[in-house]
Amino acid sequence: MAKISEIGVFKRMFILIVLITMNSCSTTKINTKRTLTNEELYRPNFHFTPKTGWMNDPNGMFFYKGIYHLYFQYYPDDTVWGPMHWGHATSKDMITWKEEKIALYPDEKGYIFSGSAVVDVNNTSGFGSASNPPIIAMFTYHDIIKDKAGALDYQSQAIAYSLDEGMTWTKYEKNPVIKNPGIKDFRDPKITWDAIHNQWIMVLAADIETKIYRSSNLIDWELASAFGKNLGVHGAPWECPDFFPIKVEGTTATKWVLLQSINPGGPNGGSATQYFIGDFDGKTFSLETSFANDLKQVEGLWIDYGKDNYAGVTWANISAADGRKLFIGWMSNWQYANKVPTKAWRSAMTIPRELKLITVDGHYRMVSEPVKELDNYISKTIKKKLLTIDKTTVIADKEAIDMSSLDIRFTMNGLKEDNYDFVLSNKANNAIHFGINKKDHYFYIDRKNVSQTSFSDDFAKNSTKAPIASNFNSIDVRVIIDKTSIEIFYDNGKTVMTEIYFSDKPMESLSIVQANSDFELKNLVINQIAVK
Repeated sequence: MAKISEIGVFKRMFILIVLITMNSCSTTKINTKRTLTNEELYRPNFHFTPKTGWMNDPNGMFFYKGIYHLYFQYYPDDTVWGPMHWGHATSKDMITWKEEKIALYPDEKGYIFSGSAVVDVNNTSGFGSASNPPIIAMFTYHDIIKDKAGALDYQSQAIAYSLDEGMTWTKYEKNPVIKNPGIKDFRDPKITWDAIHNQWIMVLAADIETKIYRSSNLIDWELASAFGKNLGVHGAPWECPDFFPIKVEGTTATKWVLLQSINPGGPNGGSATQYFIGDFDGKTFSLETSFANDLKQVEGLWIDYGKDNYAGVTWANISAADGRKLFIGWMSNWQYANKVPTKAWRSAMTIPRELKLITVDGHYRMVSEPVKELDNYISKTIKKKLLTIDKTTVIADKEAIDMSSLDIRFTMNGLKEDNYDFVLSNKANNAIHFGINKKDHYFYIDRKNVSQTSFSDDFAKNSTKAPIASNFNSIDVRVIIDKTSIEIFYDNGKTVMTEIYFSDKPMESLSIVQANSDFELKNLVINQIAVK
């Protein structure tokens, strides 16, 4: 009897173990197949997004005491555009961000539209002291009541100051400091310290031109000149200008650059940022002759030819020891920004970039590349010295590396008059194509098959294209992938394309399809970016 009882106990234990194991396997299987939340599927890993609410233009960016400050157009109560505030985030390296308390709220004078901020190192404004210099923000008041009543003068320029390094702000009691002269679109002041002429300068979007102001104290402003009425791309009011001196790489020469956003009017529809290069005598900006001639040959020159880099501006108060011109843009487009399928928040910023001015065959050109700080977040690297491409080749897949967070670099050699098509895809048949059509002379991004496109007819109607300016048989390429965005830097940033996308499931592989001619992919480096 004892043996029979022992057998029964063992049998019951065996059945119990099998049931536990089956249950464990079943649970694991369910977890691997569960549907990702909207947050998990679409929130970027290393691009700034607000925790909740609506975000658009970057504003008020400055660097002080080791901290990068990013303010932004913000509506905390909904995920569509509304009464504008200034949101605020801080970072030690422009990659990981801490969202701070709202910096500026709308008041009886209007919404708080775009603007800029500077460190008043010498306390020219008198709001601070030599030991505690004030931060001065300048922004546009948008009087919604006047706007709805049909008045022209519903936008004016105002200032606020901070004595605690940008964390809290006091609005100037005598605002506005620049009244509207009767111009419907009169906004987005960007201040720069002009060390060459020992003055503060400010550029302001005024309908279809840029107005340049100057000041000695950041309070009293004098209109110096206007620029651009018959230059560049028009068809809509200009917005969000930036104006700064920059050294020409490899020379001792300095030129002035004006960034000027426009919506609509971009090279691929909707929003985009054009640029101009010239000289500034302290009052007037005039185009450099060769650049003026270039504008006659093309429909504008653009910081980014993708559909999703708008209203970008540069950080103030970067030290001379650093010397970089640092830039960030809003990674969306007004054609569909209010409709994209994120739920808790809307919009992200681009990867921060360093801008440089170079000469190419006697032509001045702006180039940009991701900031070097991104390299500090590399957690894994795959390297391949040489791949000969003669058919569809997988460059990277999820078995080797996380495809949602990558910095990929390579050189393409032996290129002919052909189409070189890269495909980022998954098993749900979502795919975004990008590459080089050398036969017809353009770079491109095609997101028609990335699945989530029904929210807007403009999102993926056509492939996005950027012109190829010169012939080449070898080119360096860098691709930044972050879950719902792709940023492509061709030829060391001479041509840049930025676009967002929304797939049903995470992307799983990056391949290249080449049908007609062999070529080489050299010095392939795939870096995993991991941000805690």
